[in-house]
Amino acid sequence: MTATKGHHIEVEQGTEHVRVTVGGRLLADSRRPLLLHETGYPVRYYLPPEDVRTDLLTPSATHTVCPFKGTASYWSLPGGPEDLVWAYPDPRPAVARIKDHFCFYEVDTD
Repeated sequence: MTATKGHHIEVEQGTEHVRVTVGGRLLADSRRPLLLHETGYPVRYYLPPEDVRTDLLTPSATHTVCPFKGTASYWSLPGGPEDLVWAYPDPRPAVARIKDHFCFYEVDTD
């Protein structure tokens, strides 16, 4: 857990069944998501790389920097949404658990 001047981030192991589909294609299916709770944002599900169809994704040139999590890299779905998913290959120590886990903007949970 980390907190800075009213900003709080916590990562916990989730048990939800998370699925990501785009245009009828299954991109991710996981029962072991990491849940990232961050002030001002909805809960984000970070999925282990083994549970994501990375073979369907193409690395993007996009990178963003979060002062709390580090630098994110993005992937796109060819013929589909750009910058659909992101990951932190070298996250800040406070959120080290999300290293190389993939996060999609929208997921379905059970």
